[in-house]
Amino acid sequence: MDSTGSILALTTFGESHGPAMGGVLTGVPAGAVIDLDVLQAFVDRRRASGRHATGRHEADRVEILSGLFEGKTLGTPVGFIIRNSDVRSEDYKQWADAYRPGHADYTYEAKYGLRDWRGGGRASARETVARVVAGGIAVQILDTMGVNVTARVAQIGSATDEAEMTRQLDEARAAGDSLGGIVTCTISGVPAGVGEPVFGKLQSRLAAAMLSIPAAKGFDYGMGFAGAAARGSEVMDKFLPDFSTASNHSGGIQGGVSNGADIYFRVAFKPVATMMRPIDTVDRMGNPVTVQPRGRHDVCVVPRAVVVVESMAALTILDAILLNRSSRL
Repeated sequence: MDSTGSILALTTFGESHGPAMGGVLTGVPAGAVIDLDVLQAFVDRRRASGRHATGRHEADRVEILSGLFEGKTLGTPVGFIIRNSDVRSEDYKQWADAYRPGHADYTYEAKYGLRDWRGGGRASARETVARVVAGGIAVQILDTMGVNVTARVAQIGSATDEAEMTRQLDEARAAGDSLGGIVTCTISGVPAGVGEPVFGKLQSRLAAAMLSIPAAKGFDYGMGFAGAAARGSEVMDKFLPDFSTASNHSGGIQGGVSNGADIYFRVAFKPVATMMRPIDTVDRMGNPVTVQPRGRHDVCVVPRAVVVVESMAALTILDAILLNRSSRL
């Protein structure tokens, strides 16, 4: 599937080393004011920067093709592209007949019978730039509703302190290794009553959105897994006279529907699968081979994943709000 959402639906297209990445966002309400400078600044947050990020430096200039006129959405599909310009496909030719451990090389070929080995093709995290463009549009619309989405780096490797995160990143980079980590996200301003009670539970939609991000390996919300070791009396969110709650162990969602409190969750990302050290693997015939990777890769995806998490959260929440409005007279 290359699409997500029900009323607000996003379809993305493009491969890592193809001419461009892009998307079509349908169901955008007409008349929404979209500041393209603000949108570009939002997309720029995903760009590689610093010594721990990939050396691939794409301009990531957003080109809007349809759906906007004089700064407002028309209610028609918003089409956009982001051109690829800094590609070095020759760095990946050694993987044309070998499978990278931890990547989608083997599984894509098992599914389709062929694959684009240039930079991972469609399975590359490069695909997320289209999500961020769409997410940046959703963020601006949500802002007019008083809904705010904010994510941050909570952990890299075993570190939660910024200085220690940097030290561990430096060590991993020097060793040709990689690190994973955790991004936390808070969505504030969502009114009570958004979500579906059974199969479209708000937390399940958020989980599906987050776990669709490349390298995402875990999701929990509210008290999450920590709640398994607690007693009910310790985590009960007691109501106050204004129907708010004295605590928020539920993470802003009860019965699959928002309760008006902040929605908060965590997303765990695995270490980058490509490491700059010899990798033992097999070729397409099953023969053992050792490959020395080339190319440009992040030591850790977590810093650049923050805006991707915000984008998927914004798209999911705005879609749920629009769906909620259509379910009542």
